[in-house]
Amino acid sequence: MDPTNVAVIGGGSWGTALAALLARKLPEVTLWAREPEVAEGINSHHHNPLFIPDLSLPENLHASSDLASVVQVHRTLVVVIPTQFTRSILKEIRNLADPETHFISASKGIEVERLTLISEMYDEVFGPEVAHRVCFLSGPSFARDVIAGQPAAVAVAGRDADTTEAVQNLFSSPQFRAYRTDDVVGVELGGALKNVIALAAGISDGLGFGHSARAALITRGLAEIIRLGARLGGRPETFAGLSGLGDLLLTATSDLSRNRVVGVRLGSGETLAEIQQGTREVAEGVKTALSVHHLSQKLGVDMPISAAVYEILYEEREPRSVVSELMRRGLRAESDWKGRPRG
Repeated sequence: MDPTNVAVIGGGSWGTALAALLARKLPEVTLWAREPEVAEGINSHHHNPLFIPDLSLPENLHASSDLASVVQVHRTLVVVIPTQFTRSILKEIRNLADPETHFISASKGIEVERLTLISEMYDEVFGPEVAHRVCFLSGPSFARDVIAGQPAAVAVAGRDADTTEAVQNLFSSPQFRAYRTDDVVGVELGGALKNVIALAAGISDGLGFGHSARAALITRGLAEIIRLGARLGGRPETFAGLSGLGDLLLTATSDLSRNRVVGVRLGSGETLAEIQQGTREVAEGVKTALSVHHLSQKLGVDMPISAAVYEILYEEREPRSVVSELMRRGLRAESDWKGRPRG
């Protein structure tokens, strides 16, 4: 992996933040943005006019809206594309990239159509040899904090130990600390599923419920994440780390969280269609709730909070009645005899 020849694919807030972080360490970083006005704003005024217009970006961060020109000259690509568009972008990149290109994924979600994880997309698009060296970055870190140079920490997961350590070193700085792991599935699912639970926590807050209700939702939501994660091969201890509990706490409690804010608005009586009008960046949890609902049903994994979010979003059920049903579910032990959290 060439740590000096890096481009970020995706000009949203999180892609911009990671590009800014890397630009503080490297002589030059290139950001690909689909929107020409984003590229123009970064190159001419050193800010992203559509997604984070009020924060300045490093002068050695350059941008382009020409995907081919970026992919063909860079050997390390940090891909930060909304999950539902990731496959199509990867297919474009496949026809442009050098065979030795290394990929780092910082997207969070589960594909709706195929119910696949992003790691599975890389395997299907590029084949196992390339997919084996892909790394995945996830953890409690808001774009605004990272751009501002506030301290943050994340997990980097990969199957190839040397590549994972190289990616850890690439992103780590005095303000940004990366921890490495080989639990790709655990890190991926922690980053994806916490968005659904953040929606639930926001709905609870929008309904006017107290801190106790939010704490219960977060705790039992984590139990659901662990159940599905273990079913798919993730390690339970990973979900107690940065990409699990850490990211869940941040996303479910902060007003900077798009997912929590969407939940608050749902709990306050707005519909999903009303919320999405005029919104440029998508709250990933909205689509992930759909994916998780179908995936959990397919696998037979009990996820009552995630199912409740799905019903509010896609069956337009009234949030208060859904919460009431959750509270009236049959009583059970908190975990089974093997220590696994029950539904």
